[in-house]
Amino acid sequence: MAEAIRMFDVVKPGLATTVQDLGRPGYYHLGLPISGAMDRFALIAANRLVGNNDGDAGLEAVFMGPELRFASDCLIAVTGADMPPKVDGVEQPGWTAFKVAAGQLLSFGFLKGGARAYIAIAGGIAVPEVLGSRSTYTLGTLGGFEGRALKAGDTVMIGTAAGGGREGMSVPAEIRRAVGVQGASLRVLPGLYWHRITEGAQQTFFEDTWKVAPEADRVGYRFRGGKKLDFVPREQPFGAGSDPSNIVDSCYPYGSIQVPGGTEPIILHRDAVSGGGYFMLGTVISADMDLIGQLQPHQGVRFEEVTMEQALAARKDEKARLAHLETALAT
Repeated sequence: MAEAIRMFDVVKPGLATTVQDLGRPGYYHLGLPISGAMDRFALIAANRLVGNNDGDAGLEAVFMGPELRFASDCLIAVTGADMPPKVDGVEQPGWTAFKVAAGQLLSFGFLKGGARAYIAIAGGIAVPEVLGSRSTYTLGTLGGFEGRALKAGDTVMIGTAAGGGREGMSVPAEIRRAVGVQGASLRVLPGLYWHRITEGAQQTFFEDTWKVAPEADRVGYRFRGGKKLDFVPREQPFGAGSDPSNIVDSCYPYGSIQVPGGTEPIILHRDAVSGGGYFMLGTVISADMDLIGQLQPHQGVRFEEVTMEQALAARKDEKARLAHLETALAT
């Protein structure tokens, strides 16, 4: 008997389900964003549960999961947001590898916490690589499945499973990132333009509680509710524009915080442009960028000032968490 073709059909696409891997580095200086999973740890964990490489492509589902019908038996893991997966209506555990048989339907319950779930399938999503990545950059219709989010009726191919994952393998609770927690804290390293706002504004930025705005997406997370930032008076340089939040065009680091008009901070994320004319008061440290991808609209957030030494220590802690994950799954 011929082996069943490894693929699935999209019955319902969910709200915004895209193919993502760990991103497309190396082109940011050309204006092409890195894209990739908003919560990299969650995708890596899901891939390891099913025996994939860390950088294999999976699905990122936002707020509402898809319905997928599989043409062959597959090993699957769902991590990230608390969005319970179901096989033919029977709920399966999150952060745990489980099997889907040929003909069965993978669906999802209502979102209970977080924002983005990651679906890894043994063998990975087999879309073509574009500039070294399978990630979807929807604004540029680049990569992923035809450069867009999945639609009902799509048929998506799955790669050949390498083995290594097993049914029931699970990520220990202490390694998982808590999602949906009110009062989340994002650590910020003040940047080159920090001096552009007054000392009072610097203080209130870290004292205020900000709330995620509904416009938050893969390009950037906007925040509201804090006090408007006051700028140090100056004569605007040629080419900077009249608003005090404008600067002469500059590069935007991944995770940088711009505040147009001094009112609503925007953290630039995976699909953001690489430069422009708004000042940046600082950058969210790399260790906290995954957390941003799990924040829901209206969720309260505080910003916390850190030093470069503290930022590097936090990055070291994240690497240790990945090492802990590897050890836990090996045993």
